[in-house]
Amino acid sequence: MAASLLIPLCLCILLLRGASAVSDQQEAGRRDSCDRIDRRIRALEPTRRVDSEAGHTELYDDRDGQLPCAGVAAARITIQRNGLLLPSYSNSPRLAYIVHGRGIVGVVIPGCPETYQETSSSSSQEQEDDERRRRGRRGDEERRRSSEGEEEEEEEETSRRSFEQSIRDEHQRITTVRQGDVVAIPAGAPFWVHNDGDSPLVAISVHDVSNSANQLDQTSRRFRLAGGQARSEGRQRYGEGESSESETERGGEESYNILSGFDTELLAESMRVSPDIARKLQGRSDKRGNIVRVRRGGLRMLRPATERVTDEEMMRGANAAAAAGNGIDEAVCLMKLRENVADPMKADLYTPNGGRITVLNSQKLPVLKLIKMSVNRGVMRRNAILAPHWNINAHAAVYATSGSARLQVVSSEGRRVFDGELRRGQMVVVPQSFAVAGRAGDEGFAWVSFQTSDGAMNAPVVGKSSALRGMPADVLANAFGVSREEARMVKFGRGQELAIFSPKSGAAARRRRSPGHRDDGVLAAPA
Repeated sequence: MAASLLIPLCLCILLLRGASAVSDQQEAGRRDSCDRIDRRIRALEPTRRVDSEAGHTELYDDRDGQLPCAGVAAARITIQRNGLLLPSYSNSPRLAYIVHGRGIVGVVIPGCPETYQETSSSSSQEQEDDERRRRGRRGDEERRRSSEGEEEEEEEETSRRSFEQSIRDEHQRITTVRQGDVVAIPAGAPFWVHNDGDSPLVAISVHDVSNSANQLDQTSRRFRLAGGQARSEGRQRYGEGESSESETERGGEESYNILSGFDTELLAESMRVSPDIARKLQGRSDKRGNIVRVRRGGLRMLRPATERVTDEEMMRGANAAAAAGNGIDEAVCLMKLRENVADPMKADLYTPNGGRITVLNSQKLPVLKLIKMSVNRGVMRRNAILAPHWNINAHAAVYATSGSARLQVVSSEGRRVFDGELRRGQMVVVPQSFAVAGRAGDEGFAWVSFQTSDGAMNAPVVGKSSALRGMPADVLANAFGVSREEARMVKFGRGQELAIFSPKSGAAARRRRSPGHRDDGVLAAPA
């Protein structure tokens, strides 16, 4: 008896040690990356591209340590008109920001009920067509029947037809997305995306590979449920002629879907389909890639007539979840997964001549508490500045959506580890507690910042509610070796302005922009 109890205990200890070892390895990898990031940060551009039939995926280089230090991985996905990003799931949660276009996103939360149901009354014409096809098949089957179990088969067929007539189709909730939307996708949750708009759908996706939901290594791994190999291999753009490990080794875009690894006969029997269908599901001869073109006529699926789900529909979904009795309905199943951060009316910080910032955290979108990430969306006018600040409890991966800005990032040693321009399509990592500064270019600057905490906070250096504003003038005077009057100018120079500041005007601004003028002052930056 004692021996039988000891075996499970030993197994538990081994599993805990294994999980602890993985966690220790992840933490060690992050420490090494952050040691390197203390020396130099650079603006990142995609370095690998994988083409598919109806779009492509661009992956950002993580070899210099920036992304691993922040514990994230990033990719930019482009889906052409009428394209479908095939269903897949990942070992880590992600946030996706819609840079351009519109489409439909479906996220399947395992264990949650299918709250969208189409009954026979929803499509009478299709039902009549199917009924005619069933009658034809039934006539063929009746001619073939000659065994003693004919009556039992007839009853089974009648029962099956009755079920098919009552439920036409059912699936979990789908979401319409457009430019400026942020979509949260939990780890292990399958999702798909369809571009039903008139222009390409472009999204920047950031995975939090350091999230506790990821028990593997510091690599974002996509597990595809459909599709085959990509049509072409990703282009290398490292500049030194180097080649990275293959995407197959990294669990990336060029691998087959997970069904291809199973025995065909086993897969067919488990799904109760023919071996021919099972082989199609495995996609071993499918060369369309990860994004495929939808057949003529587009996707036919059940969805509300309007984008806004009515209270009645939400109650119907809540009742269905409660009937399932899975215990997670209120926690996950009915959570909102999307929120728009591009709407100016939703701005949290606004300066008329400077710009605006919209903060999206778990207080506004509760699913982010599960994801453990948040987003800031900012827009700055021409030459506007943002108060120098640092991130208190999160790393930030800053992606430029339009325009440009000169950024400066300073380490704990007071060394400027980044001083350059961040342009549209580029990304830079601002580590936790590093001071960051910059100024928008002549075309203005817009960005989206993915942060590794669902309640990310920052601390401005100057301006209202800033670190220096909260200190007595005499403390500042003695700390900086300035007069009391100068200390008051430091404290109150920006008056009641908060976060985003308007640029200088007149001769000072023209002098700053004149050729050959050097400005080594501390400027503001988005993070």
